[in-house]
Amino acid sequence: MKLHCEVEVISRHLPALGLRNRGKGVRAVLTLCQQTPKSHPQPPAGGERGGPHPACLLISTLKDKRGTRYELKENIEQFFTKFVDEGKATVRLKAPPVDICLSKATSSSLKGFLSAVRLAHRGCDVEVPLSTLIPVKTSEFEKLKTKMVITSKKDYPLSKNFPYSLEHLQTSYCGLVRVDMRMLCLKNLRKLDLSHNHIKKLPATIGDLIHLQELNLSDNHLESFSVALCQSTLQKSLRILDLSKNKIKALPVQFCQLRELTDLKLDDNELIRFPFKIGQLTNLRFLSAAQNKLPFLPSEFKNLSLEYLDLFGNTFEQPKVLPVIMLQTPLTLLESSARTILHNRIPYGSHIIPFHLCQDLDTAKTCICGRFCLSCFIQGTTTMNLHSVAHTVVLVDNMGGTEAPVISYFCSLGCYINSCDMLK
Repeated sequence: MKLHCEVEVISRHLPALGLRNRGKGVRAVLTLCQQTPKSHPQPPAGGERGGPHPACLLISTLKDKRGTRYELKENIEQFFTKFVDEGKATVRLKAPPVDICLSKATSSSLKGFLSAVRLAHRGCDVEVPLSTLIPVKTSEFEKLKTKMVITSKKDYPLSKNFPYSLEHLQTSYCGLVRVDMRMLCLKNLRKLDLSHNHIKKLPATIGDLIHLQELNLSDNHLESFSVALCQSTLQKSLRILDLSKNKIKALPVQFCQLRELTDLKLDDNELIRFPFKIGQLTNLRFLSAAQNKLPFLPSEFKNLSLEYLDLFGNTFEQPKVLPVIMLQTPLTLLESSARTILHNRIPYGSHIIPFHLCQDLDTAKTCICGRFCLSCFIQGTTTMNLHSVAHTVVLVDNMGGTEAPVISYFCSLGCYINSCDMLK
């Protein structure tokens, strides 16, 4: 039984000696072996189950293929498995006094391997075939490949899986019409490049790639970016997203929950609006949305703090002189209730109120005073110099302009009057 992962063996004597471990794991193959006395002939590799002789743990690396052997029977002090779903665990041995730290393993393989190690520790039969104490072949370490770049159909693997240890996968110009589900098993993936294909829809399970930091989907046939992806673990991991050269008309309001984004490319789509809560992307530093169909920017765009902004070639409209007034007196029960829920930050969800009401609350407009409104508001437009939100600004047109129209909402006539100077 074998496990491919990164391993760091830490001696617990080091702190007492005033020494520190180097703090970095190395690629290794962990093998659960059947110990055989020298007086007995060795059984064939992988053939004999745990029998009268106790199992041991063999850790082999590319530099030490013969490996280091550790006894397991009644020799494990503690298992640390809090992050086993992330492919991490630690096995603390009694003798020698070391901690064997495992990382970058597939969670399912790690769980099965740890279960077998527990049985070996208890002296029980391990119900899996055990290997013999033989050096690991160099070919075993080829499975620990971390980067793969494929740029043609003929090189795309059809009959074998991707190396499970991949952290960077690029499959461009491969004619893919959908995301290969084998990619979604690569739990260590940090960068996924699917550019220059024919993908029309993204599976929600991309959101299960908990370490994914960069996602390149440029030059495909995408028409949307799903709410499920916006509400997945990508909220905590995704930093760079390239959706340029697709057919996207709008992004869902939940898109602004991807708050770790630093770079966002939306060039050459069919965007008619930004998510109106785009100001919540507080970590965003690079935004490019050239050659779209944006008529104006949402009011929360002013809350961004960018290093680079490109909105060239959009169909920006001239600000309207007269505001759009949609005030109601008195407020409807729905409007009043919605404002109270949002102002007091009362939790809500489809398990509490109907789904359509959740959608209304999610798409509530924000007044410049900070309060919220649903369908009772005044809408006005003004212009904004884009240098107020970005250090470097690409001209928005061939005339050298750096201003764009911004749409604002006001929850009452008082808020609108107080902001008249801004709307002039």
